[in-house]
Order: sequence, then structure tokens, then C-alpha cells
Amino acid sequence: MPHRILILGGTGEARRLAAELLEAGFVPLTSLAGVTFAPALPAGATRSGGFGGARGLADFLQAERFAAVVDATHPFAVRISQHAAIAASAAAVPLLRLERNPWLPRAGDRWIRVPDAQAAAAELPAGARALVTIGRKEIASFFDRADVSGIARMIEAPACAVPENWILLLQRPPFLLDAETALVAGHHISHLVTKNAGGHETEAKLMAARQARIPVIMVERPVKPGVPTFSTSGELIAVLRGMLSP
Repeated sequence: MPHRILILGGTGEARRLAAELLEAGFVPLTSLAGVTFAPALPAGATRSGGFGGARGLADFLQAERFAAVVDATHPFAVRISQHAAIAASAAAVPLLRLERNPWLPRAGDRWIRVPDAQAAAAELPAGARALVTIGRKEIASFFDRADVSGIARMIEAPACAVPENWILLLQRPPFLLDAETALVAGHHISHLVTKNAGGHETEAKLMAARQARIPVIMVERPVKPGVPTFSTSGELIAVLRGMLSP
């Protein structure tokens, strides 16, 4: 009987993993948090919404008889990764993580590393015109800065009001270098603010900042529970095969 694999998804890596697991003979179920309107759906079955914390996730893993769970959530999704580690241990189900590699600075980059979004907002000098790409949940710290302006780019609109000194840009990746270069130049951007999410779909903004020689205020990744982690689905599936083979 094919092994059932629960994917905690919502990322491009999770969608690719679901398709490759199907091809490899597994039966994936991708769980989506349900916070994004009309998300891109993966191959195979899906579910939407929370589990009711770590205990609820553990009960779900046991009741549905999953052979393993893969945490393929965003590198900054700390809470679900913590719940996954607790739940997998309680349910005695193997847990693996699929996570893209972080970006690394290159020659010509001017990175200012900060621990969180609030520190990033505080790092902007008065008069800065920033391109901020940290998502909608933590944008309020930037909107509170009446002495800076710029573009707040995200997939969905934030819950808070957008001040007159900010432009809200609703776009989904991938982003191309020509467009990112034009955005930085056309809006006289002086600083880029982003999270170190990694991946190729949004990397062009770093290239545009490098070409324009503007500082990048980089929010570093949070610490997550220590579990076996892979940067490609092929590596992860190979390990799964070894773990679950008779």
C-alpha cells in the first residue's frame, strides 16, 4: 500500500514536492494554512486551515496514518515548524524539512543584517525611499515611519491602512530582473528591505539593488527546531524511500 505523506505547504517547494512524490508512488496530502486568498494549488489532495495546535496535528497524523510529515513551509513560518516538531514526536511519525537555501551576499552587495522587521524599520534613515518586501503581517512598523516613504510590495493587502507616503503594490512572484531594475530606478528607491527567504523567484530584487548600489536591509532567518533538512525534493524523497522501505 502506498505511503501517505503529509506536506505542510504553501511554498513553491511544497508544490514541486507534491508532484514528485506522486510520480515516486507516494500519496501526498498538502495542508495549506488558509491565510492566502486563491493560493496556487499543488498536485494531489489538499486541505486548508489549522489543526488546533501541536496536539491537534499529532491527532491528525495518527488518525490518518501518515508514514511521514514534511515541513515545507516558508523559512519564516516559525510557529507551524514548532508545532510540527512537537506533533511528530508525540505521534511517533518521522519529520523532515524541505527548505530553500538562504541567500548569501555577493561582491558589490551592501547588506545590513537585522533580526526582525521592527529592527529593519528602525534601520531606515530619515528621508529614505524604500522598497519593502516583507509581506503584509509586519508592514505596520514601516507605515508608522512618517519620515520615510516608498513601495510596500506583497501578495495581498494588509489589514492596516496605507499612508499617503507609501505605494501599495500587489504582485506575486516570480519577478524578473528588468522589471525590478525599472522599479528601483523609476521610483528612486534608496533602500531595499527584505527577508532572507532564499529562492530564485524573488532573487532579482537583490540583483537590482546590487546594480543600483543601494543598501539591502536583510531580515535574518529565525531559528527553527533541529530536524533533518534538505534543500531539494529529490534529496528528501531519496531519504524517505530509505526510511520507509521494508
